[in-house]
Amino acid sequence: MNLNETWTALKLAGIVIVPLSILAVIALAVMIEKAVLYWRHAKLSMKLLNLVETYGFSWKDLETELVALDPRNYFRRFFQTVLTNRHHPAWWTESRAADEAQLIETSLGKRLWVLETIVTAAPLLGLLGTITGMMHAFQLIDGKGLVNPTGVTGGVAQALIATAIGLLIALISLFGFNYFSRRQSQTLDEMERLGTRLIDHIRLDQQEKQEKFDEAA
Repeated sequence: MNLNETWTALKLAGIVIVPLSILAVIALAVMIEKAVLYWRHAKLSMKLLNLVETYGFSWKDLETELVALDPRNYFRRFFQTVLTNRHHPAWWTESRAADEAQLIETSLGKRLWVLETIVTAAPLLGLLGTITGMMHAFQLIDGKGLVNPTGVTGGVAQALIATAIGLLIALISLFGFNYFSRRQSQTLDEMERLGTRLIDHIRLDQQEKQEKFDEAA
């Protein structure tokens, strides 16, 4: 289908194509924003991952790796919270880390509700186009029979095109919503797992200090 045929098909969809186009642009904008967000601010380098997975790693080495990351990186924010509070009791540090993880979860989930809404709204708008298209077709039939056969065909085309566009937008939005919801879960799960490693390290440090204190006493 060339551009001229596409434009003609869109015109046949009627006025409902305007809100459908708006929904399509919004869905695309949200998905692009999410893709950029995960690409720029939710990446975890293998070097940092291997360091945290190392038993008894140096806090100084961790701090060096974190400084190399973008300040807006979510893993840096989370690890920095633990690093800053590591001299407090483990339960305190764990609580502060949980608070930061909650803020990160809210940030990652921002505007996902828009995609979820479009998944429902786009097919309904397409259905509205179907109804208006069929009403237009039926208006061309009076008591003497069919007045304009071409008009009936156009009304049916309007109904089918509006429905198809609505379903297409809903499907794309659904795939986007599911994909980024999955990415959000994976990011938070990895953050929680690595956070446990950091808290375990803090407990080991505190245990060693307590043992030295007991020996000195």
